[in-house]
Amino acid sequence: MSNKIIVHHLNNSRSQRVLWLLEELELPYEIKHHTRTSEQRAPPELLAVNPLGKSPVIQDGDVTLAESGAIVEYIIEKYGKPTDKPTEAGKLDNLYYVHYSEGTLMPILVNKLVFSLIPSHAPFFIRPLLWLVFGQVDKQLIAPELKKNNALIDEHLKKTAGGWFAGGPEPTAADYMMLFPMEAMAAAGGDVVGSRLKEWVEKVHERPAYQRALEKGGKYSYA
Repeated sequence: MSNKIIVHHLNNSRSQRVLWLLEELELPYEIKHHTRTSEQRAPPELLAVNPLGKSPVIQDGDVTLAESGAIVEYIIEKYGKPTDKPTEAGKLDNLYYVHYSEGTLMPILVNKLVFSLIPSHAPFFIRPLLWLVFGQVDKQLIAPELKKNNALIDEHLKKTAGGWFAGGPEPTAADYMMLFPMEAMAAAGGDVVGSRLKEWVEKVHERPAYQRALEKGGKYSYA
């Protein structure tokens, strides 16, 4: 490949999993670093790359592509080796967990984050009340959902050969997509996080490709 893939990388974001993928595939790439604002939002200069101002975004020749799921599948389809793709037996699991990661799991985690931010950004005199209210919302709605999802993940990893989501010898798109929510859950801790989830995150973190991606990507709270 004559040209490097350009990755518009935002600190503490889903784009870290794109770096991990590129390192696993040993593809040449260049990082354009972007730093969150004081409000933890993506900086406005990302609007020049993507009309929504979100990260990750990649540029591969004439192709500019956003959405980490689309990016992961595009890179694997174009540059991946046979071992980077699911076996025939693992195709359905790969398809499911690619979409489950953002369609089911991440909305729960985002709600948990938002419910924690609302009280801390409210006027100080009503914060105690809001902490109480949103603490109950988390306890009654978010925690049970995370517990159910952890049980699903735990049971799936229990039965997969090699411990990867599609059951193959190497990570596939499902694993790259599951990285960010799995790291967020492991970092949050608590009784909703099972041992297999923790073991999976630790296994990824020990991979040389992940460590190279972390070194190049910069500070990352979930590692």
